[in-house]
Amino acid sequence: MSSSHAEITAALTARWPEQRVAPSLARITALLELMGDPHRAAPVIHLTGTNGKGSTAIVIESLLRASGLRTGRFSSPHLSRVNERISIDGEPISDERFDQIWTEIEPLVAMVDEQRLDGVAMTFFEVVTAMAFAAFADAPVDVVVLEVGMAGTWDATNVADGSVAVITPIDLDHTHLLGSTVAEIAREKAGIIKPGAMAVLAGQPVEAATVLLERALEVGALVQREGVDFGLLERTPAVGGQVLRINGAEGPVGDLHLPVHGAYLAQNAALAVAAVEAFLGMKALAPDVIQQGFDAVRLPGRMEVVRRSPTIVLDAAHNPHGARATAAALAEAFDFHPLVGVLAVMGDKDVDGIVEAWTESFEQVVVTQVASTSRGMPAEELGEVVASRFGAERVHVEPRMDAALERAVALAEADGGPVPGVLVTGSVIAVGEARTLLVRPGSEDDQPGEPLLEVADSGQFGDADGPDLGGGTVR
Repeated sequence: MSSSHAEITAALTARWPEQRVAPSLARITALLELMGDPHRAAPVIHLTGTNGKGSTAIVIESLLRASGLRTGRFSSPHLSRVNERISIDGEPISDERFDQIWTEIEPLVAMVDEQRLDGVAMTFFEVVTAMAFAAFADAPVDVVVLEVGMAGTWDATNVADGSVAVITPIDLDHTHLLGSTVAEIAREKAGIIKPGAMAVLAGQPVEAATVLLERALEVGALVQREGVDFGLLERTPAVGGQVLRINGAEGPVGDLHLPVHGAYLAQNAALAVAAVEAFLGMKALAPDVIQQGFDAVRLPGRMEVVRRSPTIVLDAAHNPHGARATAAALAEAFDFHPLVGVLAVMGDKDVDGIVEAWTESFEQVVVTQVASTSRGMPAEELGEVVASRFGAERVHVEPRMDAALERAVALAEADGGPVPGVLVTGSVIAVGEARTLLVRPGSEDDQPGEPLLEVADSGQFGDADGPDLGGGTVR
């Protein structure tokens, strides 16, 4: 990173952080008005839900590109670099373009800051959301794939009126902010369903489905439901991924190879196809277009193999629902014996529920903590929670991620099992920090690298991007 880019990202991340709630659309609306309403420059596919938003958005984007459309995708949080949040045609914008956009809108942000609308200056997420809309309008793009940061109704992205609202499965998460029941959380997320839109709903708990359907009826949105109007019909694990048969707008489409593992990612792919067909006016995607889109899918930090001998997998499951889905996918795709977990979680999550989800999978656990935010649960404290489930003899505490990775590899190799493996999981930030250590930037199309023998001294991650620490290769 250039020093100017580092300074800009540091200043942005020093603003009101994402995990603190400042529920209002007043600030982002005021800024976008000053910018000329760039959020209205292209139609929007808007996504919310508890798990699967990011992977579904990536597949949607890939299918749209295979259909010949130019895309902009806004996602959160980022794994390693804040630029990842703003992608055009599948590629994050450059440091230079990120800096240029900020320079252009900085005076306008200052004007809104001075107003202290609802008592708060513009938040980090609001500013980056506005930057994304500016980038997409300037490109220009044909369609924006827009992932909420949290919830829906008061999320900064909800200034846009999505022509398609995609709701991935809803479960309990962020309960201290969104509500203590699935119905309460669903009510917040239902806010992205706008009048006259098409609501594409993944399979939901009954209490969530009821709220979402009530919202659709209230605003006159048409509904496509998984299991009724679309869905995954069959899937077969295969080399390098899985083969799917899905129900699309004009009936079943089979023999589709998806180059990622896991039932939950197969379901997300079927949801993505339904979302794109809804966006195209319920016009069916041709099988070769779907396959072209699937072929281009890359999902960093989601069942991602980054090393071999032993195999290291990264998955950002950060709540019990996600952890259970990842555990099932891992058991199906890999026959790891032993499997060593590297676990770091945020202190505001259902930590015990996450740990419980792994009790049948991990033979040993290396507990660590994230370095780039104070939200992370301290390693010693997390170690006590894990030990209460696994027993102290199976738990190892390493506060630094680099040391935790080295320890996990050593444990996996020392066991003598036939197929040793390591999974890094527990939070998006933890996976991002591990990925920074293990993956050389720009190596995403390469094969997994050589065995991890040593991880360079990382120091501390000083900002949300983290330093470039080099490391192997990645598929």
